[in-house]
Amino acid sequence: MASGERWLDRDAGPLVRPYARTRGRTRPDGEGFELIAVVAAVRPPTDDRLRYSPDHLRIMRGCARPVTVADLVADVGLPLGVVRVLLGDLRDEGLVAVVAAGGPAGVRPAAGVLREVLNGLRAL
Repeated sequence: MASGERWLDRDAGPLVRPYARTRGRTRPDGEGFELIAVVAAVRPPTDDRLRYSPDHLRIMRGCARPVTVADLVADVGLPLGVVRVLLGDLRDEGLVAVVAAGGPAGVRPAAGVLREVLNGLRAL
């Protein structure tokens, strides 16, 4: 059995549940991360490798260049909630920062535009 296969049950999915990756936390401390927020690494992690989980380090590598949270989730292959919690950990350590919140400050698309996008997605 390959080492990667023992952590995956083809019928049940990954054997390590998301809450185990975040130590039971479901939200980051402080402000959350919107899907369209752009995050970037601002400094490398300390040499203390035991301080960060492999998932933290994957997210750090994914943030080497500015990336949206949505793209980061797709790149690292972790659930959105897990990525948000781990990004919060890294932000608290001063390792990553939100560099753009997506668009001009406080400006959001009109409700009609969002409704049309949602209808288009449903039509797919």
